[in-house]
Amino acid sequence: MLISQYFVEFIFYSFLGWIWESIYCSAKEKKWADRGFLFGPVCPIYGSCVVATSILFSCFKVLSSPDFPVWGVFIICYLGSAVAEFGTSWILEKRFNARWWDYSDMPLNIQGRICVPVSIAFGLAGVLIVKYLIPAIEGLHAVANPLIYEVLAIVLAALFGADYALTEASLSALLKDVEKMHTEFNERAQLNYEKIASAPMMISQKLSEEKESAELRYERLAKAYAERMSLNQRRLMLAIHSFTSGKNEEADHAAIKKRLTATLKTKTRDLRKKSKQK
Repeated sequence: MLISQYFVEFIFYSFLGWIWESIYCSAKEKKWADRGFLFGPVCPIYGSCVVATSILFSCFKVLSSPDFPVWGVFIICYLGSAVAEFGTSWILEKRFNARWWDYSDMPLNIQGRICVPVSIAFGLAGVLIVKYLIPAIEGLHAVANPLIYEVLAIVLAALFGADYALTEASLSALLKDVEKMHTEFNERAQLNYEKIASAPMMISQKLSEEKESAELRYERLAKAYAERMSLNQRRLMLAIHSFTSGKNEEADHAAIKKRLTATLKTKTRDLRKKSKQK
């Protein structure tokens, strides 16, 4: 019966925490903000903290004594809320690679998970809960039928379990999709990097091929020029031969041929040098 009672309290305080978070964040963001880790209207961190506080103060009578100072209650709630927030934030981030709150822009924060101003606010809220809310709920326990807690605990446990399972499955599927997208992005980035890295080599190879092609064209032009010079040389020799006669005919013919051959070689060599320079 005691376990059922605490579980019903856990769901009730979680629901109150969800109401507070949603109202506060909606007012701050000026639009509706459905707060909480689960799909249902509950914030388990609030329920866990209040139930833990209720058990702590009921186990140690000195804490629930009217003589116990208010500042002592504040310190307990302040430290307890800081530990709960930090631990919950760390677990959720390690499990789902996400944060449900971040105090990085707040002063005196630790890794953005907790900060002094928010912990002070929770400490003050804890004083009100210990002094007023918990005693009021315990007053209801005195008049409520124990069977009600048994039935409520079974129903709420089924709903809470289904909600948690659905949330876990959805977030796990989302995490897998994000990891898949990250892997695809890395693969595409690697392909683009390889293309960029191989671009200079491709450009160099293309320039080399164009240079070789240009040299081949100039070689062909030089060869054609040499052949044309040779043909003109033969024509000129025939013309000279038709107008020359006497003893010195062969000597003149040889001298002219020698000069023309030297000129042809010089022209061909100059043309090849120009082609190689280009």
